[in-house]
Amino acid sequence: MAEDTRRRHSAQVVDGAGKAPGRAMLRAVGFESEDFVKPQVGIASTWSMVTPCNMHINHLAEVAGQGVDAAGGKSVIFNTITISDGIANGTEGMKYSLVSREVIADSIEAVAGCQGFDGLVTIGGCDKNMPGCVMGMARLNRPSVFVYGGTILPGAGHTDIISVFEAVGACAKGDMDLIELKQIEETAIPGPGSCGGMYTANTMASAIEAMGMSLPGSSAQNATSDSKLEDCRAAGSAVLNLLEKDLKPRDIMTRKAFENAITVVIALGGSTNAVLHLLAMASTVDVELALEDFARIGQRVPVLADLRPSGRYMMSELVAIGGIQPLMKMLLDAGLLHGECMTVTGASLAENLVNVAPYPADQDIIRGLENPIKRDSHLRILYGNLAPDGAVAKITGKEGTRFRGRARVFHSEEEAQASILGGTVVAGDVVVIRYEGPKGGPGMREMLSPTSAIMGRGLGSDVALITDGRFSGGSHGFVVGHVAPEAADGGPIALVLDGDQITIDADANTIDLHVSGVELEKRRLNWKAPEPRYKRGLLAKYARTVTSASIGAVTDLP
Repeated sequence: MAEDTRRRHSAQVVDGAGKAPGRAMLRAVGFESEDFVKPQVGIASTWSMVTPCNMHINHLAEVAGQGVDAAGGKSVIFNTITISDGIANGTEGMKYSLVSREVIADSIEAVAGCQGFDGLVTIGGCDKNMPGCVMGMARLNRPSVFVYGGTILPGAGHTDIISVFEAVGACAKGDMDLIELKQIEETAIPGPGSCGGMYTANTMASAIEAMGMSLPGSSAQNATSDSKLEDCRAAGSAVLNLLEKDLKPRDIMTRKAFENAITVVIALGGSTNAVLHLLAMASTVDVELALEDFARIGQRVPVLADLRPSGRYMMSELVAIGGIQPLMKMLLDAGLLHGECMTVTGASLAENLVNVAPYPADQDIIRGLENPIKRDSHLRILYGNLAPDGAVAKITGKEGTRFRGRARVFHSEEEAQASILGGTVVAGDVVVIRYEGPKGGPGMREMLSPTSAIMGRGLGSDVALITDGRFSGGSHGFVVGHVAPEAADGGPIALVLDGDQITIDADANTIDLHVSGVELEKRRLNWKAPEPRYKRGLLAKYARTVTSASIGAVTDLP
């Protein structure tokens, strides 16, 4: 491909006498004369010292830049934001978490669109910045590669961040003293990398690799490993290859590619947040994807990975036996993946997997298709008079598949958390946390603190929780989120009263409030839409523009 074609965007910024002012400014940041005729590749770094997930990404961005430069391009590193779910969970600040996905996508689009980059490498480490990075790349539709920052290593005693959250509940119950809690707090997070189970970060990294937007192996590498450095270097080089082939995100992020991502997420027992983020990513590239697609694919794809939070192992242990590539080869051979899908290697998924060796015979992290942990998906799409537009549950079967109980209603996460830790939530309760949806929160907070408190108090099999908010990938138990329409929009969840009977059935995929339609209409007459919690600023703007969780909670629909 001719050089001017590869430089279709940067040429508009640096070519010709009229662009001398721009070239003058670029010389000050390290451009030499010969760099102006090279394809420019933006390296979007989510480096930040606000979280261990991203504290090492500045170095990864530098290595990716070296890969670009060695392959004949000119790299330009720039930053975007990140926030920490693990730190903000259970606080008002957590309302900014999902919002940050949109801010990240907006900022990558803004910088790369303004600067005229010909291609992009984006590097993400915490769960919202990964879909945000991909959405930003997809909006611009320039040759791009995503790099995952890598997983953290286990803490002392095989602990991780969820161990700390659940220890808080155990301490409240009296099963653990403050000294033991402090010991877990001090040792569970040993260094850089994303949370160590098949929580949202590792789930989304795996989904993005399965979709073809990161290099093979990128999702299953330790954050501090040499293999992660090589992944970054190779990603820089890969963008130049994509420029030669004129292969863009919309060529890769097809409907079949999204089906591959859903399949791998289910097989890994991944986070419910994958539903929200994959819907949003599909919306960005105008691919039709709906909740029903998760249900349809889930009927034929089993759960094979014994990974936390419901299982025993951490991502670093899956890394040690080969990552997700052997799993993908197993799924492909069984006809469960679309092998013809194109990837950022410039080859198809099937071509990438040709020489992948199977897992070691003595491993028990990933089961065979003939002996699954669960024969169909753990991600259950539920409908009923409580969620006419759908809800998303993560039910592995360990907690049972059906729950009936009495509603105990809360108007915020904080109210519910205080009641759980205080012991007033008891066996047989269905905790209902409402006005925490995308618009009502605003921001659709994760309910990690309440779900962890329920588990820590030993109520995981005896108490259910439903919400128009969402869950951390670390949440487990009988939990249902993304209830739509949300309470702030007058959805039926807004009409539930204490003591109402609720049934959740993960076999029939239903969620029902045992109150007559006549009674619900009476209650609706007395319901008033709440005043917006924020009148100005980012959260107010988000609440005015965000769509329902059932279509991804995006903010840029026409």
